[in-house]
Amino acid sequence: MSEANTAPRVLMVFPKFYENSMWNFKEAMELQGARAPAPPLGLITLAAMLPPAWQVTLVNRNCEELTDAQILAADLVMTGGMLPQEPDCLVVIDKCVALGTPVCVGGPAPTSTPEVYDKADFLVLGEAEGILDKFVAAWESGERRGRLTAEKFKADVTKSPIPRFDLLTFSHYLYIGVQFSRGCPFTCEFCDIIELYGRAPRTKTTPQMLAELDRLYSLGYRGHVDFVDDNLIGNKKAIKLFLPHLIQWQADHGYPFKFSTEASLNLADDEELLGMMRDANFFALFTGIETPDEATLIQTQKKQNTKRSIADSVHKLYENGMFVTAGFIVGFDTEQDSISKAMSLCISQTGIPIAMVGLLFALPNTQLSRRLRKEGRLYENYAATTADQGDQCTQGINFVTLRPQRDVLADYRDVLQEIYDPASFFDRVRVVARRVKRPKFAAQKLDWRHVAHDLYSLLRVCWRMTVRRPELAKHFWSVFLETARRNPAALEAVVTNMVIYLHVYPFSRYVIREINGRIADLDAGRWVQPPVLAPEAEGCGKAAPVGKVVVKAEVKHLAAVA
Repeated sequence: MSEANTAPRVLMVFPKFYENSMWNFKEAMELQGARAPAPPLGLITLAAMLPPAWQVTLVNRNCEELTDAQILAADLVMTGGMLPQEPDCLVVIDKCVALGTPVCVGGPAPTSTPEVYDKADFLVLGEAEGILDKFVAAWESGERRGRLTAEKFKADVTKSPIPRFDLLTFSHYLYIGVQFSRGCPFTCEFCDIIELYGRAPRTKTTPQMLAELDRLYSLGYRGHVDFVDDNLIGNKKAIKLFLPHLIQWQADHGYPFKFSTEASLNLADDEELLGMMRDANFFALFTGIETPDEATLIQTQKKQNTKRSIADSVHKLYENGMFVTAGFIVGFDTEQDSISKAMSLCISQTGIPIAMVGLLFALPNTQLSRRLRKEGRLYENYAATTADQGDQCTQGINFVTLRPQRDVLADYRDVLQEIYDPASFFDRVRVVARRVKRPKFAAQKLDWRHVAHDLYSLLRVCWRMTVRRPELAKHFWSVFLETARRNPAALEAVVTNMVIYLHVYPFSRYVIREINGRIADLDAGRWVQPPVLAPEAEGCGKAAPVGKVVVKAEVKHLAAVA
């Protein structure tokens, strides 16, 4: 270990995500030669906040191995992340403890359940901006252990530096993330965003954002950039002030980037905002639809999706040049009888090809987990994670359901069976092919290296759809050729969705098998309900503050997994 007055060698480690997840997009990464969907934006932002003299290196465990030699060569390891990374994060902590290298842990999961990470030398909870200097001061004064917490929702994101994009190998990723705002104004019962980052979205300044894009551009990056905001339109006034500058920046640089983001469905109500996003070259959007049932939307406080035609709203987004992916959830208390037919019909009518359907999962520190505990329905081990665990697709329902659990599971299985049947999926892709109206940009510059790479990837997609998945060939070529003939500008959106399907199709079949197994266990009486937490206990999922400073190891995950 270096002396307290010597600039430390810091190793930042981004833990692995669950292997069994709808979100890992393995096939898409293989086709593009990538190793992970997106880089650790939180860690590279944190790296930029450390003193310039500190020597920082980065290991992303989703892309490369972490060796004992790397840990031993470091004076400090900084790690952390989200709940789907928790098992591997604990592996990293154990490695550091065994090798005697101090380890500092932070991020959304440690902030929500700090007791799980007690082995770490430093446990820092909350957001880093405005308080990281206290952690640095503690380290430089010689402290080697601490439990530190930031005041909630007070971080000033206008002080966030340009992330250390130079630490990344761009070819390892499908896209690169940036963040404009943090927080969401809505109060969805099942969501932990408002618990972690608050209901008043805080935004960066226009010069900050343009400086981040300038840095990416100067480093030679071109292509897909994801605004990882919890809800890009959470502060409509701020995003409307920023977008004209983004449009001008794109025009001045020949439109080197295409953008995706996450936003609430009420975006479809704002023609002005839609037009600006189109002109800035936003091409893809994730939105949380959750359910077509209005009673459920009201009960879960997702009222922004009520009193509207969900299909018309999605089609409005298509007309403004963006294809849509969306989240849906099965297992709400207010579901009456079967929800499967209504949900499948909703997905069909919207024409959303990739619908991320999951079982309801009570996250720590949410209104939902607190209510379920109060009602005596929350499983004792509801927040436990294991290395072989899947995501909410197979591990949802961590509470006592009001409907028979078998019915909930059967509904979920039936939705997946219907929407990811090849004929149904490609029918929805055909809707995208016909409705998406991509803009043309006169000043757009072609990068022939990227064109060649895209053509090579397309040839591989054609081969896989035709040779490796012959049952998909007739659907693929029918939609592909129709799009090329009638709306060639939509080809990118169409092919992107079909590439994701190469992963989602077999994964959905895997999930169906898993759910059928759970149903069989229920039918045979082999399943035993876990014990529930006592309803009289207060403060479900909350831990008493144990220190004074936080390091936030991950700003936000990709498109909507939380």
